[in-house]
Amino acid sequence: MANHQSAEKRNRQNEKRKTRNAAIRSKVHTQERKLEETIKNKKDKAAIPDMLSKTVSAIATARSKGVFHKRTASRKIARLSRRVQKTIEK
Repeated sequence: MANHQSAEKRNRQNEKRKTRNAAIRSKVHTQERKLEETIKNKKDKAAIPDMLSKTVSAIATARSKGVFHKRTASRKIARLSRRVQKTIEK
């Protein structure tokens, strides 16, 4: 347990950041799952690029908040874009 005032403040800050980061990460995962469902259904190919756009936006937001590393965000976006491109071409 923290004994100094600065350590107690650091613990409070870490707890806030942990909660915020978990919420942002959850939103990204939910958006990724929705995109995967849309790709899997393949009924409405017009909706797939729109879902990709929303997913990329969520990942970019997480990146700007410091939840994801720059390269992690870039890798996720590239993989999803490649997957969507293959689906649309078929």
